[in-house]
Amino acid sequence: MNPDDAAPEARLLRLFEGHRLTPAQRRIAHCLVQHAAQAAFLSSVEIAELAGVSQPSVTRFAMTLGFDGYPALRKEIRGLGVSDFPAASEKGEDTSLSEPQRAVLAEIANLQHLAGLLADKGPVVRAARLLAPSRPLLVLGLRAAAAQAAGFAYFAAKVHPDVRLIDEGGSMLADRIEQAAGAGASALLCFALPRYPAELTDALSIASKAGLSVVTIADSAFAPAAALSDVLLPAAVGTQLVFDTACAPMMLGRVLLESMVDEIPGAEARLEAFEHSAAARGLFTD
Repeated sequence: MNPDDAAPEARLLRLFEGHRLTPAQRRIAHCLVQHAAQAAFLSSVEIAELAGVSQPSVTRFAMTLGFDGYPALRKEIRGLGVSDFPAASEKGEDTSLSEPQRAVLAEIANLQHLAGLLADKGPVVRAARLLAPSRPLLVLGLRAAAAQAAGFAYFAAKVHPDVRLIDEGGSMLADRIEQAAGAGASALLCFALPRYPAELTDALSIASKAGLSVVTIADSAFAPAAALSDVLLPAAVGTQLVFDTACAPMMLGRVLLESMVDEIPGAEARLEAFEHSAAARGLFTD
């Protein structure tokens, strides 16, 4: 795919690739992606307020990316055409909506943003090609991300011959990663969602030292796990309710698994065998 044909959101993310960003700079980058449709028109002061950093931090961020200052970065963002895709927040908030309705609409916006990123299939295909050959395949998700990891592992086991789920931390975490590497694993899929457990980054460091390729699905391309990942696939979480919602990360996991099916020899036969077995055992009531 020609880089110029990628979705505007993906082109915006590419501005930040290959740069070592400080935590404050990662917040700025994340803010620009979140407000992609408005970013081309916001001042450095407005960006600083949205990101919760100082205005000089925004200027330093632009210079880190190789621009003379924020105006030059903003000009580059305008050239990406991101303002052609209005954000949901620009349409105005309907005060007649209930809190649950606003939460659902915010989640729909997250899915729409993910759809834009998936216009470029390259990152998902690269991730699938790293994960599919791994025997065993490790799937890691701790605390808030445990449900996402478990869901992915459940379906992946229907087409992949050896899936190992790690959804609890503790002193056995390093053992299980090292044992899998010793058994022949070549890759690990990580779900990293806020709040990020400190032991998650420790686990990814252990995986890298063990020679495993790391693919991470995270709520942001600037999550702490990004620096420890070979491929990072972003999908935003909803923050409108007391507890975050993760429809977009779940969807991205299924999209990734769909791509992996094309890379796993015998995947369709394995799935068909499961269906025959399930029918013979009366596993499902339908």
